[in-house]
Amino acid sequence: MLIFLRTIGWLACVVYATIPSFWLVIHPRVEFWRSRRRSPYRILIPVWMAMWVGVGASTAAWRELRLYTTAWSWLPAALILGAGLWIYRQSRAGFSVAQLGGLPELIPGHREQRLITSGIRARVRHPVYLGHLCEMLAWSVGTGLVVCYGLTLFAVVTGTIMIGLEDKELEQRFGEEYRAYRRRVPAVVPGETLFRNGR
Repeated sequence: MLIFLRTIGWLACVVYATIPSFWLVIHPRVEFWRSRRRSPYRILIPVWMAMWVGVGASTAAWRELRLYTTAWSWLPAALILGAGLWIYRQSRAGFSVAQLGGLPELIPGHREQRLITSGIRARVRHPVYLGHLCEMLAWSVGTGLVVCYGLTLFAVVTGTIMIGLEDKELEQRFGEEYRAYRRRVPAVVPGETLFRNGR
């Protein structure tokens, strides 16, 4: 059972670790993607899946290397996983599936151009990314796999860059309303200041 859970944990971290990279393909060239006649997702989804294969292949050799092995690690992991699922649920309040999928960012003139600052978004600007971080941490803690911790660190680094680019894009769309929101609400972790106050 633990071998199965470690494999699932590694695969989950492979997918989660590529989410910031997926958006890094989009945000620097958002105008290019918006100019496509057909949905940019016809290209972007296969690119993202190729990322899974690339990251999986490049980390497969280390997927058995563990920092520790104990069944007790699954207790805090379950709590972190539950917190991540709760955050996802809160993230959906007032947010449509189209918004969660980034359609307003990629489809010109998309009708859902609205800034949501209530609910969990009154505490953090990007709660979905906080949910992703919780899920990766849960799998890392539970499995004890070096590769899961490494992929989590990779996602934090690429996610930091990606959030900066996403904030710029949101500022272009919503102007002073977003700048004011950004000044008062942290990016991902309540209380953090990295992407607040002029950054």
